[in-house]
Amino acid sequence: MYTVKSHNPAMSSADRLTASRLFLAPIFFAVFIWGEKLGLSSPLTVAILVLLFAAVEVSDLLDGIVARNSGIASSFGKLFDPFADVFARITYFVCFAWAGIMPLWILLIILYREFGQLFFRMLLAERGISMGARPGGKAKAVVYMLAGSFSLLYWSLPRIGVSLDIVGSWLHWFVLGLYLVAVVLSVASFVDYLIHFRKSLAKAK
Repeated sequence: MYTVKSHNPAMSSADRLTASRLFLAPIFFAVFIWGEKLGLSSPLTVAILVLLFAAVEVSDLLDGIVARNSGIASSFGKLFDPFADVFARITYFVCFAWAGIMPLWILLIILYREFGQLFFRMLLAERGISMGARPGGKAKAVVYMLAGSFSLLYWSLPRIGVSLDIVGSWLHWFVLGLYLVAVVLSVASFVDYLIHFRKSLAKAK
């Protein structure tokens, strides 16, 4: 069991790990879009992007572990963590959509979903209710991570001298399949969130 604190003036170690994603995501975007244009070699660009991507995803894993081990969770942290997740993952999805790997219509649905959920979280926050991640949202996040990982792999292979002639076709369809699963889970988890949003409001009344 852990204690939930509604007010925590100093950022905890878990919150600082969460905040790191807000700094790493724009760097990923800049390196992805402009790295080679600014003189970075293709292999170096790939190496930096892989390290940034890994740091983002590892920080998402570690902040929850740190929060549980410390025995303290804050209302701020329960809202800040999903916000940082969306901030980082939407950033690299924009990169992959720009590169033609992620279909734009899938990106748009995911954006609608995330903005919609943010709105409902704000409504709950006005009533002093903070809702943590739902199981469906966690499954969605795993597929987001997998889709991002394989998209980065697909984008990176030609830049490190590996031809896509052999693996390119199946890898392309595999990545597209992951995005289709991601958008289905995104919508399904949003519906689940709405159901629990209504239950939370009913309890508050």
